[in-house]
Amino acid sequence: MALDKNFDAAKAEPEIWNKWDAINAFEAGSGPFNVLSDEAKAKAQSFCIMIPPPNVTGVLHMGHAFNNTLQDILIRWHRMRGFDTLWQPGVDHAGIATQMVVERQLAEAGEPGRREMGREAFLEKVWAWKEKSGGTIIEQLKRLGASCDYGRAAFTMAGAPGDTRTGHENSANFHDAVLKVFVDLYNKDLIYKGKRLVNWDPHFETAISDLEVENKEVAGHMWHFKYPLASGETYTFIQKDEDGNVILEEERDYISIATTRPETMLGDGAVAVHPDDERYAPIVGKLCEIPVGPKEHRRLIPIITDEYPDPDFGSGAVKITGAHDFNDYQVAKRGNIPMYVLMDVKGAMRDDGRPYAEEAADAQKIAAGEMEFDENTIAAMNLVPDEYRGMDRFVARDKVVADIDAEGLMIMVEDKPIMQPFGDRSKVVIEPMLTDQWFVDTAKIVGPAIEAVENGTTQILPEQDKKVYFNWLRNIEPWCISRQLWWGHQVPVWYGPKLSEDGFTKSDYPFTSEDGGKVPFCAPTEEEAFKLASNYYGPEFNIALESSAEDALTEDDNDPSNALILRTDWKDPSDGLAWHGTVRLYRDPDVLDTWFSSGLWPFGTLGWPEETDFMERFYTSKNVNRTLITGFDIIFFWVARMMMMGIESVGKVPFETVYVHPLVRDEKGKKMSKSLGNVMDPLDLIDKYGADAVRFTLTAMAAMGRDLKLSEQRIEGYRNFGTKLWNAARFAEFNEAKPVECFDPSSVEQTLNKWIIGETARARIAVDHALEQYRFNDAATALYEFIWKKLCDWYVELSKPLFQGGDEAVIAETRATLAWVMDQALVLMHPIMPFITEKLWDEFPRAKMLVHTDWPTYGDELIDAGADAEMNWVVSLIEQIRSVRAEMRVNAGAKIPMISLGLDATATTAFENNKAMIMRLGRIEEVSSASEAPQGAVTLPVEGGQFCLPLADIIDIDAEKARLTKAIEKLEKELGQIKGKLSNEKFVANAPEHVVDESRTRLESGAEELSTLQEAMARVAALG
Repeated sequence: MALDKNFDAAKAEPEIWNKWDAINAFEAGSGPFNVLSDEAKAKAQSFCIMIPPPNVTGVLHMGHAFNNTLQDILIRWHRMRGFDTLWQPGVDHAGIATQMVVERQLAEAGEPGRREMGREAFLEKVWAWKEKSGGTIIEQLKRLGASCDYGRAAFTMAGAPGDTRTGHENSANFHDAVLKVFVDLYNKDLIYKGKRLVNWDPHFETAISDLEVENKEVAGHMWHFKYPLASGETYTFIQKDEDGNVILEEERDYISIATTRPETMLGDGAVAVHPDDERYAPIVGKLCEIPVGPKEHRRLIPIITDEYPDPDFGSGAVKITGAHDFNDYQVAKRGNIPMYVLMDVKGAMRDDGRPYAEEAADAQKIAAGEMEFDENTIAAMNLVPDEYRGMDRFVARDKVVADIDAEGLMIMVEDKPIMQPFGDRSKVVIEPMLTDQWFVDTAKIVGPAIEAVENGTTQILPEQDKKVYFNWLRNIEPWCISRQLWWGHQVPVWYGPKLSEDGFTKSDYPFTSEDGGKVPFCAPTEEEAFKLASNYYGPEFNIALESSAEDALTEDDNDPSNALILRTDWKDPSDGLAWHGTVRLYRDPDVLDTWFSSGLWPFGTLGWPEETDFMERFYTSKNVNRTLITGFDIIFFWVARMMMMGIESVGKVPFETVYVHPLVRDEKGKKMSKSLGNVMDPLDLIDKYGADAVRFTLTAMAAMGRDLKLSEQRIEGYRNFGTKLWNAARFAEFNEAKPVECFDPSSVEQTLNKWIIGETARARIAVDHALEQYRFNDAATALYEFIWKKLCDWYVELSKPLFQGGDEAVIAETRATLAWVMDQALVLMHPIMPFITEKLWDEFPRAKMLVHTDWPTYGDELIDAGADAEMNWVVSLIEQIRSVRAEMRVNAGAKIPMISLGLDATATTAFENNKAMIMRLGRIEEVSSASEAPQGAVTLPVEGGQFCLPLADIIDIDAEKARLTKAIEKLEKELGQIKGKLSNEKFVANAPEHVVDESRTRLESGAEELSTLQEAMARVAALG
């Protein structure tokens, strides 16, 4: 059946995918590896890529398309080379995103909210949503051609209570891995619960990671307030200029503070100045008054020194609110300054606790050093004045400002842009909050992860991204791993009342962490938690595990639905009997951060903690190479954590190579975003141009360490490249070039055929070298040069005289050569453009599909130096002829004469052997000889002699001179203006980045264009 005129991607791609799917083409162990003997398989190399798991709520975006294209290239390349290859797919359960989606759907359907329906019922809804809609992005990856082992699709909540998955027999029970790691780290004292400052999302009422925070510049204000000194004290404030001259001297009874968040002043614990700031030396150690709240209960706080304040910024004095600012938190920790929490989980000012007068009185004693304090004491205190309690934080801000201004203590307010943190999902302002959370003591496990990259056990490419990795790990903070959500791995810790020497009574309930009244039991299962509790409390008590603190505190002993294990009546020890009864334990309600579970992705997906074959083959074996391809923005969020967790849990790094790819931007260099309207949807582009064109474009632009500037025109251009390959196949079909089973590429005799076989070998060497170095763009460039220029532009055209020559032996050899070269082009191109290559491969009966075809190993032995030199000589001459014709604007259809000006023996042989080709492709009418070039001829130097083209009578020399002069002058003027702009420092500093980049690019391309025009002018001038 003859090939269609064009490749119909929309029709062919799903057909090809179904054929791959029918033979489980991407299953680990498939491809050339599958035909090895058992002995050979045991010794063979394995290659593994762990997909960066997209969110279960996600859809394919351009970043995914880029990332997965690069992964697929490596996977297909290794599979064809005989590696036992695993590309592990799967999705992350995406705690916040998934919970948000399901809650929104419940609201839209008019169903009860999650709190109304309860945790268990809500999680049933989430699992149901996951089964219905959670596989969207996996299906979209198939549209891209991603050859993952989909039968092993993993999920970071697999095996958790309520799991309703079906059809995933090969999927690992990820939940077991998560709980085991948590318990192991807990038992090693590497996980603990403590109070630290975290990013708090008031909408979702949970801690979130830095990656889930978007810092945006917004219009804001900087308020400057007076903090009066205590007891009416004064000091001489002296301000000096850079030369030490006094520019201001005045008596002050206050210290000036600036803030963008006045509502947090209520929780100030101190005012800090730099130790070297002479202006405030007289008042260091003194007390100043927070200028807000009831006058009779105004709090006094100390003025301290710390390295944090910048004397040259603002007033040089900084209020320290440790519970609501990350920098202040560090100062407060260093100075043992109390950190007062002002807000509740919804971002409203607290309305709990004692009256403000009582709380302020205790705070004053603490500030004066008259009362000792600890973390729990401070956490319980509410220093929000009564009139502000319960207010939204921003309403309270306005109220605080108005009250201070009314008292005459506001110095001024500046309108200025400020950076403000927003939740990437909730879109509300994030609040730094001091809360009880679970943390990994990362400082204790970070060392091996640093050492592995330092000593080269793991290589990070490009080199510049090592700096990001090292910078984060060497300055690591405790990792907050708890979230106040319901969708996720629930923390495997149960709490019960703490025993004293006298045991405990019913009146000990409720028990809280603040009074030290509860004891934790950490275990991977309820049964093991029960055993730990039984050992702790002894045989005289029954143990009941409850699902919540509320259940643990209930007095309804007769309701068995609240108990998970056992419940008996309470016995009052006052009756003289031995006290006994039921100890009720409840589970920590928090779930683990999704980054905690995804940090276990490299081994949790392989069945660990079980010792599975896949775990051995693709993680612990000495014969495995593991590569990670990921974006630079999650080097520390994910890559570093996988390194730490892998080494700590398994004892081996999870990757030998980490390739960090750049960002995909729009054609002007701007980051794609919906707000800018510049987002390119890869699925729309696949619909329009086909997956191969999208893949090749991304690959061709994947220069290491440099962001892509993607345009639809580039994709359209590379679709044309696919068309070029398709047309070459049609040419082969037209000339009956079919694969010859016993064809030996080293045995051909025709110079042209030897040359193209050598060029094929060069392409194979270049592609392998590029992919070994993770230089994907170099691989694409090598294939583009080989297929478009060498194969299609030159070999196809140069072979036509051979096909038309009448020599059957030559024709047969050329057919066999063309068929072999086409096959090799399809093999080499397959990792990047899998669909069109598989389609063309399928045109002839084959033993196996292209996806499982052996990768070639031929090389320099197929390069014939003589054929190479001769054909390069021919190509050079034809290119010169074409270049002159184009520059002189000779009619494309016109045939022109050419004169030989003397050739040596080698050049003469090359010319005579290929005369028909040269004349055909150069559109030469006749070739004569002369001792020197006639007037009005353009010379063409070649190795071993020269030719010339007599053009004086063919073109209008004067008109051509005038045209070139005008074009040169216009271009020189344009380039002069661009140079002027780029030499202007203000333009470079203030113009949008893409405008500066476009100017530089135009200057570079314009310089090349000018050089071409000037060469053309020189040639025209030489004509007379």
